Amino acid sequence: MIFTIAARELRSLFLSPLAWAILAVTLFILAYLFLTQIEAFIGLQPRLAAIKGAPGVADIIVAPLLADAAVILLLITPLITMRSISEERRNRTISLLFSAPVSMTEIVIGKYLGILSFFIILLALLALMPLSLLAGTDLDLGKLAAGLLGLTLVVAAFSAIGLYMSSLTEQPTVAAVTTFGLLLLLWIVDWAGTTEAAGSSMLAQLSMLRHYEPLLKGLFNSTDVAYYLLIILLFIGFTIRRMDASRLQH
Repeated sequence: MIFTIAARELRSLFLSPLAWAILAVTLFILAYLFLTQIEAFIGLQPRLAAIKGAPGVADIIVAPLLADAAVILLLITPLITMRSISEERRNRTISLLFSAPVSMTEIVIGKYLGILSFFIILLALLALMPLSLLAGTDLDLGKLAAGLLGLTLVVAAFSAIGLYMSSLTEQPTVAAVTTFGLLLLLWIVDWAGTTEAAGSSMLAQLSMLRHYEPLLKGLFNSTDVAYYLLIILLFIGFTIRRMDASRLQH
């Protein structure tokens, strides 16, 4: 039943012109950034050749591309998740979900997997860009894999937060704005971690960016992975509790 709900959610996304527009515009922007990084790398090649242990393709092209992709995903995730539950509330079809012979856990996880599947498709298309570099240069596949893993964890956490915010309101616009606000806060809270104020270290550990950067450098740390998994489980749990509470009220 979870996969049935996930397939229904994914199908409803692709029936919307918004999802197609977001997919097309996002890939266009990322392709432009990718070509820009290639041009910069070509310009740096003469100087890099004279440096022992100079940064490679993965450091100069792939890492900046994936870093930019995370920021773009921060902007578009609220637009994808905003309608997942709030639209059901606004259209008064939420009662059909509540009356279905399935648990709230199955419904929430199914919707979450449907949203995540959309982003997995986007990331798969994005991955083709750096992989195309294999045709003409040496590419550190380990760093690419670590970066893609980090980006997948980032967007998975974004989706879990967006789904929860969508469960709190029947207005998709409100869900989108509040999701963006919370995601931005969790992204830039690292700025407070750069000061010498008391507690700055703890704030830095809450930053999504701080846990994403090591993966971009090809450094796999179980702490960083655990951080994202904790956020995912936490907000999915919040969503299930919220939906259970709403079901009792009907």
